[in-house]
Formats: sequence, structure tokens, C-alpha cells
Amino acid sequence: MLEVQNKIEKLIAELCPNGVKFFDIDILLEDKVVKTCIPPKKLTKKYYKTTGEFPIIDQGQDFIVGYTDDNAAVIVKDSYVIFGDHTEAIKYIDFSFAQGADGIKILKTNQSVLDIKYFYYALNNFYLKTGKYTRHFSFLKKIKIPIPPLAIQKEIVKILNSFTELEAELEAELEARKRQYEYYRDKLLNSDDLEFTTLDKISLNLDSKRKPVTRGVRTKGEIPYYGASGIVDYVEDYIFDGDYLLVSEDGANLLARSTPIAFSVSGKSWINNHAHVLEFETYEERRFIEFYLNSIDLTPYISGAAQPKLNQANLNKIPIPKYSLEEQKRIVSILDKFDALVNDISIGLPAELKARRSQYEYYRGKLLTFKPLSGRI
Repeated sequence: MLEVQNKIEKLIAELCPNGVKFFDIDILLEDKVVKTCIPPKKLTKKYYKTTGEFPIIDQGQDFIVGYTDDNAAVIVKDSYVIFGDHTEAIKYIDFSFAQGADGIKILKTNQSVLDIKYFYYALNNFYLKTGKYTRHFSFLKKIKIPIPPLAIQKEIVKILNSFTELEAELEAELEARKRQYEYYRDKLLNSDDLEFTTLDKISLNLDSKRKPVTRGVRTKGEIPYYGASGIVDYVEDYIFDGDYLLVSEDGANLLARSTPIAFSVSGKSWINNHAHVLEFETYEERRFIEFYLNSIDLTPYISGAAQPKLNQANLNKIPIPKYSLEEQKRIVSILDKFDALVNDISIGLPAELKARRSQYEYYRGKLLTFKPLSGRI
């Protein structure tokens, strides 16, 4: 990395020793025009498939929202930067695609002046450095991009590409590990010849001790204040002190499951009335139930359409498999190791991925910072 960085510094000293010019985006685009994406055939959601030859892109954070085999809807392969009218999601693409939602802008640069991938990295660096995000494309047009000579742009792209390629490899490996973890978790937690019990028979429910406090009257402190999906604030006092399993009582996440609905807490805490509070006799029993609740479909026990709710009565209807304490210890020991491998950001793949992202952002900021040169195009 140091050798390549030195090469770029030498190029800067040789080609632009006095700095570089910064230009408005419109000036840098092909035909000096921001183009709205007009697909040959727009696909509505009912035509989206889970697999197919061509991805369907949207302007949201999800970006690829489905797939199609319909050639008539495809915008032919080229290199673009995609930006939505009403989202901060900036994406680089170099493949054929079909369009889902309206409001997508295609940004294509004059590549004799501006490398398209350099343009993409520079835009992302602007957002990282300023912390400014927009809900409308008009804000993007106010950005000024530093444009060093093309030789320097291409060297910067080579470096940043190497970071993103490594990150993609780590993400793929982590995803494979997560699938492996889920497979073994489901296999270990389920058996055909088990007896079942319920949570009210194996745990102490402490919901009656919960106490919600509105934001305006909370006293700031260092004690975590928990809600349905985790910590929502920090307060000065506590009402619980110990090891507990919290289970979401309400909220959209009961159905979406974007974060775990059961999670362990330890030490002093304040818990509001959006999470059930369960106390167990042993770590292994608590952790076993945590793994189990996060692995099963809870839809049959959830009431309410507009506001999903898992009330205490329904929580106590969930069948819980009965394992001996020794077997619970064995299962928890295995799953704790898997869980740490795929979720603990201080070790393993998550830690490496976090380090690589930080390194990438550091070098992106360093490589894309130039001394301004006064002057106009």
C-alpha cells in the first residue's frame, strides 16, 4: 500500500503540484446532462422474480429488488453511477439491468476527463466527510468534485477497488458462515422425540416490575434503558440488576425479524413495557431459550395487524423443547462459538470486516483529498 501511495504522490508532484480544480457535477457528465432513467419497459412488482438473468434495480437502499428474464425491459450494459430522486443511496453498476421504481438518475461521465469509478468513490467520500445526506437529488448537484489528471484517478481506483474486492470476499464468507450457523442451530434445537414445556414453567416473569419513562422526563446517565429491540437510551437509575432474557412484546420487528426478538442483558438496567423480562436459574437455560426463540416462527402467537404484539398469555403458549441441563450446556457451548464467529465484532470475520472497512474509508479519504487550485473550466 505504501509503495502505491508513494506512486500517487509522485504523480501529483509531477502532474498537479499546485493543486487540482473542483467542478460541479453537471459539467463533468456526458453531454453535461443529468439523465433520468427511462427504461424501454418498466417492470412493476408483480413481475419481480427471486432469480433471473437480469437484476431489477430500485432507488432505495436495497438497490437490487428482484430479477427478470425479460430482455425487452433491459437497459444494456454500461458503466453508470445510479442515484435516486428521494434517497441517499449511490450505487455503481457495470451490468445490464431492468428498472423498478421511478426517479432513478443515470450519471455517466465524460471518461476523457473523469473516470466513472473515480467519480463514484469521490461522491461517497463527500458524504462520509461531510456527514450530509439528502432525500432529493437536487442536493447532489451542489457537490463539487476534485478532478486530478486521469492517470492519478486510475491509480486511486486501483487501490480502492482492491479494498472493495477484499470486503466483498469477506462478506461472502461471513454470509456462508451465517447460513452454516443457522443450519446447525436449527438441527441442534429441534428433535422429533422431545417433550415440550412452556416458559411460565421454567422461568420467572418479571413484567410487573417494568416501568416506562417518557423521553422528556428521563435523567441522563450510564444505565442502559431497554425497549423491544435493545437499548434505546441511557438513564441515571435502574430497576433491574441481574441476568435476564428480554423478549419483544410489540413492534414491527416481531414480524420483520431484522434484529433478534430475544436478547440477554446483564447488570443494572431499566426496562420499559415493550419487552418481556424473564429470569432463569442458569446461564445455559437462558441462553438456550434465547437461541430457540430467535430460530422459530412466532407468527401464530402474534396478534394485531397495525401494531404486532406478543402478549404474555401468548408468550406462555409457545412450546419449548425439554432437554436435560447437560444437553443444554452442550448445545449452548456449540452455538455460542458459532454466534461469536458470525456476530461478535471484536473477533473473527466480523472484526476483520470492520477493520477492512475502516481501512478502506481511511485511505479513500486520504487519496481523495486534494489541494484546491483556483480557476474555472
